[in-house]
Amino acid sequence: MRVLGIETSCDETGVAVYCSRQGLLSHALYSQVHMHAEYGGVVPELASRDHVRKVLPLTQEVLDQAGLTVADLDGVAYTRGPGLVGALLVGAAVARSLAYARSLPAVGVHHMEAHLLAPMLESEQPEFPFVALLVSGGHTMLVQVAGVGRYKLLGQSLDDAAGEAFDKTAKLLGLPYPGGPALERAAAGGDPARYRFPRPMTDRPGLDFSFSGLKTFTRNTVQADGGHADAQADIARAFQDAVVDTLAIKCRRALQQTGVRGLVVAGGVGANKALRARLRDVAEAEGARVYYPRLELCTDNGAMVALAGAIRLQAGERLPGNAFDVVARWPLESLRPPGEGTLTERGNESALP
Repeated sequence: MRVLGIETSCDETGVAVYCSRQGLLSHALYSQVHMHAEYGGVVPELASRDHVRKVLPLTQEVLDQAGLTVADLDGVAYTRGPGLVGALLVGAAVARSLAYARSLPAVGVHHMEAHLLAPMLESEQPEFPFVALLVSGGHTMLVQVAGVGRYKLLGQSLDDAAGEAFDKTAKLLGLPYPGGPALERAAAGGDPARYRFPRPMTDRPGLDFSFSGLKTFTRNTVQADGGHADAQADIARAFQDAVVDTLAIKCRRALQQTGVRGLVVAGGVGANKALRARLRDVAEAEGARVYYPRLELCTDNGAMVALAGAIRLQAGERLPGNAFDVVARWPLESLRPPGEGTLTERGNESALP
């Protein structure tokens, strides 16, 4: 089955073609970073308009890369949620229109399910069951994964996501947008011994996260020492070390609690080199193995949507009729395994005709 995947949940337009027999055939990604940098963050209306401009040219690009035409497709998948509603509607409208015009089945994909399945696009794939650390600008959660659609939430951020904390801290330090990569670059030149920041919620049982207090601690440190020319890199290093250690401690607990031997790390923060090195050590100490998608597939992309869509379309899932909807919030645990009904959200049958 050849499936076109469209991702427009936030500030990246991603389109890809995935084949259930041959794997990923092509993918293309357009980032809106430069447009939003002027405002220091994502402007939802601008994001939606840019998706309108980019999604069709990118669709043609990936079809050309794969040597295919629309007539060669067997299905269409798009990100249904969670995300910015206006941005999601762009991808949904294009996907459903294309599916209707070609009489193709279509399915709406859960953004976080797509992320945690992204390592399945690599030659070395994790086997079920495993623990997934989903860590991005909008989400930080630990999930026990027994199979596709069989998810148990182990812990999540009670306030800021890790990626959001990176971005806000970078802004405090006067670093450019996007803040995560800029802070990582600054931290590379920092002295790890100058500051010691707290590791929030690691002194108590449980697998939840909280990064708002760490952000406040950083702000106070900046106000006290930020006037020194050499403080920026050292503060960045202390903040990054605190986040990395916190994530690593919780991942170790999750592996011990579940007894599984696979750890999947997905989402934009998963590209952080310090986090990757630390989690590799944690996995080795626990007799486990850590899996990532390639760096270009850590951020939002169409390839993961095409893969997740292909899995569900092959199981017979599809949206009924010609209508579509998108959702800003969508609990991951509400998903069903592929083929268990035509919809992928429990308790939402009335949302679609």
